[in-house]
Amino acid sequence: MSAGAQASSYVEGGAAAVSVLTEPAHFAGSLDDLRSARRAVASAAPLLRKDFHVDELQLLEARAAGAAAALLIARALSPDVLHRLVAFAMSIELEPLVEVRTSTELERAVASGARVIGVNNRDLETLKIEPEVGAALVRLVPADCVAIAESGVRGVADVKRAAGSGADAVLVGSSISASPDPTAAVRALTNVPRSERGG
Repeated sequence: MSAGAQASSYVEGGAAAVSVLTEPAHFAGSLDDLRSARRAVASAAPLLRKDFHVDELQLLEARAAGAAAALLIARALSPDVLHRLVAFAMSIELEPLVEVRTSTELERAVASGARVIGVNNRDLETLKIEPEVGAALVRLVPADCVAIAESGVRGVADVKRAAGSGADAVLVGSSISASPDPTAAVRALTNVPRSERGG
């Protein structure tokens, strides 16, 4: 299924936004996938460019290709570079989604001015999914930020767990993209009430 067709099926299922992998070496993605998704969904949903962003040029590319948001991985960037890229993204009306895994990275994300923070349930060293670690960190995300639970979301029980910790949204990957009916797969994960965070 093409990137455009996938994006359309996700939006039809009720996705609030669509993440598009554009990293070519490890994930076989491209900016053309992002452009295809933008054409397919038009203004029906914002698109997130999911890639290893390390400089401003990539953010300009993301914006030009139709992204409304771009992933910044706190672990991969120094505090100064993270702060600079967050500010630059906002200056071109591109929302930075800053991904964190530890409380130190969360502090850096908040200090950078990020308004959308993704908490990765996957240990990037071992690749082990640890939802309890992610849930504890989601609870620490300030209440005025959007908290997104990432990785390891396979079914409604995982969504309920994330929502129970105060996550505003979940970022779901392979369990939907590999589904024979992605529209139904997305629909099954929507409309789960969440708990308030006290952060």
